[in-house]
Amino acid sequence: MSGQSTTTAGPVPATRERTTLSEHIVEIVSDSGEGAQKAGQSFGAISAKMGNGVWTVEIIPSDIQPPPRTKESASGIRIRIGSGVVSNAGDEANIVVAFNEIAPYSRIEQGAYQKGTKILLESMWASHDDEEVRENYARAVADFKRLGFEVYEIPMQEECLKVVPDARRGKNMWVLGLLCQLYNRDIEIAADQIRHTFRKKSQQVVDVNLQLLQGGFEWAGKHLDFLYDLPPTLGEIDQVVMNGNEALSLGVIASGIEVCSMYPITPATSASHHLAECFERAGGLVHQAEDEIAAIGFAIGSSYSGKPAVTITSGPGLALKTEFIGLAVMAEVPLVIIDVQRGGPSTGMPTKVEQSDLLAVLYGQPGDTPKIVLAPSTIEECFQFVILARQIAEAFRTPVFVLTDSNLATGVQPFARPKPRKEWFAPPIDQSPWPQGLNPYEWEPSNGISKRPIPGQRGGEFTVTGLNHNKEGRVSYLPEVNQRSSTMRSRKLAAFARTLKPPRIHGDDQGDLLVVGWGSTRGAIEEAVDRARAEGIAVSSLHLRFMSPFEPELKQIFSRFKNVVTAEINYSDAVDDEFVPAEHRRYAQLAWVLRARTLVDIGCFSNVHGQPMRPKSILDAIRTITQPQNA
Repeated sequence: MSGQSTTTAGPVPATRERTTLSEHIVEIVSDSGEGAQKAGQSFGAISAKMGNGVWTVEIIPSDIQPPPRTKESASGIRIRIGSGVVSNAGDEANIVVAFNEIAPYSRIEQGAYQKGTKILLESMWASHDDEEVRENYARAVADFKRLGFEVYEIPMQEECLKVVPDARRGKNMWVLGLLCQLYNRDIEIAADQIRHTFRKKSQQVVDVNLQLLQGGFEWAGKHLDFLYDLPPTLGEIDQVVMNGNEALSLGVIASGIEVCSMYPITPATSASHHLAECFERAGGLVHQAEDEIAAIGFAIGSSYSGKPAVTITSGPGLALKTEFIGLAVMAEVPLVIIDVQRGGPSTGMPTKVEQSDLLAVLYGQPGDTPKIVLAPSTIEECFQFVILARQIAEAFRTPVFVLTDSNLATGVQPFARPKPRKEWFAPPIDQSPWPQGLNPYEWEPSNGISKRPIPGQRGGEFTVTGLNHNKEGRVSYLPEVNQRSSTMRSRKLAAFARTLKPPRIHGDDQGDLLVVGWGSTRGAIEEAVDRARAEGIAVSSLHLRFMSPFEPELKQIFSRFKNVVTAEINYSDAVDDEFVPAEHRRYAQLAWVLRARTLVDIGCFSNVHGQPMRPKSILDAIRTITQPQNA
C-alpha cells in the first residue's frame, strides 16, 4: 500500500523494517456495543505487561443505546503507549481503527486527529446492500483524504467471518491481533490476556477469540506496509495494570474498610462492580441501597458502629447525600466519601470528564461543615488515597472526601505493585470499658479531636444527634456551646494542616508563570510545562493533592512568580469575553478558592469540553500568557 491508498492490493514484501518509536497514540472507534473498549483495554494491558508506559481514555456516548452509524453513537477508546512513563492521553492520534466510516467524524470535530493520521477503515460498507450506505462510505473516504488523513481499507468483516458466523461479535479481538502485529506486541502475552478477559466464559469462547487474535495478527503481517516497535525503557518492574475505579476498589480493601454502601451512578458504578467480585473474600460487604440517601445513611450507621465504611458516588448523587454529610460532620462520625466527578450541572454529561464538584464538596452543605478533601492525580494515587482517607477519617473523627473524575475512573495505567503493610488496616474495635467521667465529645483544645465511643463499650453510651450538642452529646442551643463546638470541628482542619508539607514544584521555584492544577490534569500540565521550558519559557507547575486544607506555603510560593494561573476542567468566563466585565468574571473552581485563601490575583484557563485536557492546549495557553514577557 502507498501512503494514501485505500485498498489492500495484496501481500507486501517480507523484508519490511519496523520504525522504532518513543510513543504513539491509537484510537479504536465504533458503534456502541461493538467491543472497541475491550480491545483497547486489552491492548493497553498487553503493552504495560511488556514494560511500556500506557494511558487509556474511553470514548463513551452520552446515550445508553444511541442510533447506530451516527456521530452520536461513536464509542471507543484512546490508547497512548510509550517506551517510558506515560502520564496523560496526549494530543492528536497517530493511528485510528474505525469499524465504520461515520464513527471518526465526531472525533475529527473534536480535533482528535491531525494531517497524516492513518485511518484503518472497515471496508465492508463499500459493498453494502443499501446504496445510501455505499454513498456515505465513498463520501467519507473522500472527506478523510481531503483532510489529510491516510486511509487504509481493511476487510475486517470478511476476515472475521472465516472464524465466527457473526463478525460483529469478533471484530474487536481480530483488531487486537492486528494492533499486536502493528506494534510488535508479544503474541503469547496477548493470548494470555485473552484467556484472562474471557476467563468466565467457556473454553470454546476462549478458543474462538484466540483464533480471531491470531487471524488479525497474521493478516497485518502479510498486508500492512507500515510496522512499528516501541521498546520499553522502564526496566524490570513488578507492576499492576488497572483503571482508576479498580484502584479505588482495591484501596478500599487494602485500607481495612469493611463496608461499601452505594447506589449505581455513572461513572462511579464500576468501582462497586469490582468490589462485588472480591470484597466478600476479604471480609467486606457491598451494599446496594435503594437510593443515594439510603446509601450514605447505611455507611454512616456502619461507621458509627465501628465498622469503617465508604460510600461512592458522582455529582447528582453527591447532591442527594448533602444532608447526611452534614450529619456526619455534626455527629463527628468517620466516613470516607468517594466522588467520581462528571460533567454537570444536573445530570449534565454523565460519561464525560469534568472537575465539577470542588465547590460543592467544600461548601455544598448548610452551615459550617469542615471536612478534609483529597484529590489523587494518578491511578496509583487512587489506590493510595483511599487508604490515607480511612486513616484520616478515623484519626480526626470526620468525613474525608476523595475526589477523582471519569478520566481517572476509566483510564488504565501501570504502576508498581503495592506491597501490603500492616499499618494500612483499621485497628480492632475498642471494646474496653469507657473511661469513667470522659465525655463523648471531650475535645482536645489544640486539635479538636475527641475519643470516640463505640456502641457496646460499657459506660460509653451517648446520644447521637444532628442537632447542635455540648461535649456530653446533649442537645444545646446556648450561644457559647454552638460557638465552641463549631470551633472544635474546624480546629481539626488546622491540626491536620500542620501535618502537611509544601507541595513540590515541577520546574524552577521562580519564574514568569506558575500553572496550578489538581486531579487528573497533572500529566498533561507537566508535559506542557516541559515543552514550554524547552522553548525557553520560564514556567513551572504545582499540583495540589490536598484541597481542604490546602498544603502550606502557597502564598509564599505564588509570590515568586509574575503570574499564577490554574488549569482546570470546569467552567470559567473567558478573560476576553466582551460581555463579561472584569469585575464580574467567574473563575474556575480552584482559582476561586485560591484567590480567597491567598488574596493573590490568580488567573485561570479552563474548559468544559467533556474531554481530558491535552498538553498542546495547555502549551498554547502558556505561550499566550507569557507572550508579553517573551516579546
